[in-house]
Amino acid sequence: MAPRLLFQRASATIQQNEPPAIEFSAQWKNPSDVFSVLLILGGDVINRALAQLAGSGICPVAFSFGWVAYAISAVSAAVGENRLMPEPDCTCKVINAKSRYERENTSWIIGRVVRDFESWRDPKIGKALDAMLEQKWIENKQRAESENPGSGLAIPKPSQGGLCVSIYQAGDPEPGHQGRDMAYWSGLAVAVLQLAIAAIPCGIWGRLGHYLDHDKTFVLVRGNGSQHAIVIRCHGRGLDLEDLAAGPLNVDVHTTTSTRVTVVALAFLWIALLITASGIQENTWFLLAVGGLGILQNLFAAGQARDPAAFGMPLIFENVIVETKAMNTLYKVEEEYPGVGRSMVDTFFPGHLRPEEKKMWEMYEAAAAASKRLSNHNNNQIIERR
Repeated sequence: MAPRLLFQRASATIQQNEPPAIEFSAQWKNPSDVFSVLLILGGDVINRALAQLAGSGICPVAFSFGWVAYAISAVSAAVGENRLMPEPDCTCKVINAKSRYERENTSWIIGRVVRDFESWRDPKIGKALDAMLEQKWIENKQRAESENPGSGLAIPKPSQGGLCVSIYQAGDPEPGHQGRDMAYWSGLAVAVLQLAIAAIPCGIWGRLGHYLDHDKTFVLVRGNGSQHAIVIRCHGRGLDLEDLAAGPLNVDVHTTTSTRVTVVALAFLWIALLITASGIQENTWFLLAVGGLGILQNLFAAGQARDPAAFGMPLIFENVIVETKAMNTLYKVEEEYPGVGRSMVDTFFPGHLRPEEKKMWEMYEAAAAASKRLSNHNNNQIIERR
């Protein structure tokens, strides 16, 4: 009996001390502890991906185990904070061009529209901006030459110059529209591919809110020092961005009881799925492939730059105004769109204006007041004739 026991112990010792090459080979053939990889994605990415694609119909955000973390945070948000949408990841302001009222934005959609402006802006804006920077470069070199002859050649081309104001008209709004772009179709494609991958081992081994009808003009801007300002003229159509900017953080809204119950139930189901999937010990490559594809799609959907039309607020390019100095840009905006330029003065020039600047704005305000009196007089005459 003793030699037999000794042989068994020796055999077990050899198995426990297998060469590293054999252990690595076994790990790559059938990976263990795959959840340390699959759970690397946090719930905040899922939250952003859902915010990007939320709307009427299917919300194509592919499966990943980041949904488990999101489900828990969604319960806290729905029950404790009365909201499901994330806070905007780009700070900006919404200015009413008529009342000059400035509101800090708390809307995810407006934040993404401003953040991704350079990806969806009209090509004419880029050309106008390049021409302005070229002019700014010439002015800088001329100034340097006047102070120290020969030093103009050493002046680098500026990467940022005066204020660039882009004018857009609001198109017909589509509340709840999800936008059929790459972020949308990638979710559907990855979900189908995940189902196909998950079916392989089974087949082989047999196991397994809007505001319309208004005539406001809005200015979207990140703040003092920003290169771009986006002017949106609604003309009786389009979303009321002032109301949208208020968002659920500033408005007294509450999630419904059915929403809270649904979110809690989904959290329990996701946790149950995690517990069930953690028991898989064989063919783990398929689980890793399904979860890995979901992680990639979630990251893509959460960070993808989208056109405003994908959020249901199409914008039609109208004009771009850019000068080498921000104040000159505002002068020109005010001349072409009375009231709009003045609404941005306090944002870009929060301190005291120079005497000549103050005089210019007083002239613009007097001209706007006279134009308004004339317009009211003409409207009264039309009413009297009727």
